[in-house]
Amino acid sequence: MKLLIKYSLIILLAFSTLSFQQTQNYDTNAKRKAVFLYNFTKLFDWPEKMKSGNFIIQIVGSNVNLNQELNKMASTKQIGNQKLEIKITTSLDPAIKPHIIYLLKESTDLLKDANSKYKGNGTLIITEKTGAAKQGAAINFIVADNKQAFEYSQSNAKKAGLKPGDEISGLAIAVD
Repeated sequence: MKLLIKYSLIILLAFSTLSFQQTQNYDTNAKRKAVFLYNFTKLFDWPEKMKSGNFIIQIVGSNVNLNQELNKMASTKQIGNQKLEIKITTSLDPAIKPHIIYLLKESTDLLKDANSKYKGNGTLIITEKTGAAKQGAAINFIVADNKQAFEYSQSNAKKAGLKPGDEISGLAIAVD
């Protein structure tokens, strides 16, 4: 009986440690970024041609926690009358016509190609690498004062064919 209790405690301790490690590995900014992405959908006036079909957010790169948060959100949220759809890719996919394309840090080298491909099409380009808003991204996630924040380039948003609402300038760190 003592042996059974001893092994039960060892197993319980092992599962507790595993659970703690998974919590420690969780990207706490994933939920914040997902909420930001959803709210960005409300801060721009999308071209008429983008107001039908699904509202597509394409993530280029790998962030499992962000993907999970966005997929949870997509199961319950809509953008106006459009169903929210999340596409996860490792490169720019010509078959996808995204409303938002989010180039994760490891995919920022695709920024120049994304700008030429989506210029004027109504696609909001978002990055998360220092200096990317000055290199063509409309929005660039940063950490300022230990908080998740974002830089905003109004000129890049307009080049993308988007009409920014007045609210976004007050929420962002302007780069132009």
